[in-house]
Amino acid sequence: MRIRLAALLLLALCLLPSPTPARAADLDTMIGQMILAGFRGFSVNRNSTIVRDIRERHLGGIILFDYDMFWGSGRRNIKSVDQVKKLIADLQANAAIPLFMAVDQEGGKVQRLKKEYGFHETPSAADLCAGGEFKVRTAGFMVGSTLSSVGFNLDFAPVVDVNVDPDSPAIGRLGRSFSSDPEQVARCASIFMGELHRAGVLSCLKHFPGHGSAGTDSHKGLTDVTGTWSEAELIPYRELIKSGKVDMIMTAHIFNAHLDPKYPATLSKKVITGLLRGQLGFQGVVVTDDMNMGAIADEYGRREAIRRAIEAGADILLFGNNLAYDEHIVEKVHATVRSLVDDGTIPEARIEQSYDRIMRLKASLK
Repeated sequence: MRIRLAALLLLALCLLPSPTPARAADLDTMIGQMILAGFRGFSVNRNSTIVRDIRERHLGGIILFDYDMFWGSGRRNIKSVDQVKKLIADLQANAAIPLFMAVDQEGGKVQRLKKEYGFHETPSAADLCAGGEFKVRTAGFMVGSTLSSVGFNLDFAPVVDVNVDPDSPAIGRLGRSFSSDPEQVARCASIFMGELHRAGVLSCLKHFPGHGSAGTDSHKGLTDVTGTWSEAELIPYRELIKSGKVDMIMTAHIFNAHLDPKYPATLSKKVITGLLRGQLGFQGVVVTDDMNMGAIADEYGRREAIRRAIEAGADILLFGNNLAYDEHIVEKVHATVRSLVDDGTIPEARIEQSYDRIMRLKASLK
């Protein structure tokens, strides 16, 4: 009897349909998963544009901000713990594929979840690493538990830029780098990442291939590090990638003629596919820095920037929709990528490649 039951069970399993592979998704779904965008509002309903983007365009991720940069005043998505928790839950409830719910919560001057809204704040990366590994671990635990408690599953942190220039306007001057020692950056970042992971929150190393020597801010325009960047800035990436614990890496909008004489890192196949994936061996998800930033928005048209980023090897296009605002940005970006595939500029297989990476990472979410 037991043999017959086992045989029947085996037969039943053989007759079940095979699991649908990730790439069996339709093209519009795959394109939507490659977009991570911001929006305005403390709450959403079924008529909200962002909800329609989730439902109709299969938007892959959302980033929340507390401050509206375009208006230069006022709050954006964050005003209290309970409000943020409900907002994220409502957004996720409309998603057939779980959203990446992202935020910049580094500590110090870059943390969107502030004490005034009822959240715990943590010191800057520079102060943490200088204070020792226990301080880094404590802050990582605090950030991870805070994010997971309200529904965030992705932190655009830690910063692994080496503090080459302490006066760098985007990094050193803000205390965003752990250290001027690349090995110490790697150690502190590894601890911080580990605590995020313990809380079920994904991490994102930034800004590849290194923003710590930049004398200007890529938010405002093209940043050239040709004369200041060194290969030592790759050490944190090399060490952390080797550990196998890196979830995602964000590109920098920096230009380095030694790495690519034509394009900034975000749009460079030499940097993303050649250096990051080829030489350093990273096979995970690559996300662009905000495509609205001046270094990209002011130098390239949207269509060209999107095309070059995807051709370079980026998997997720980040449109924070904060430095500039367009309620219909997701619709426009989605349509642009679709047209690039439809006219043969970008092969559908390239979209499938990014979709597969994204879905593998989403499958790791708790």
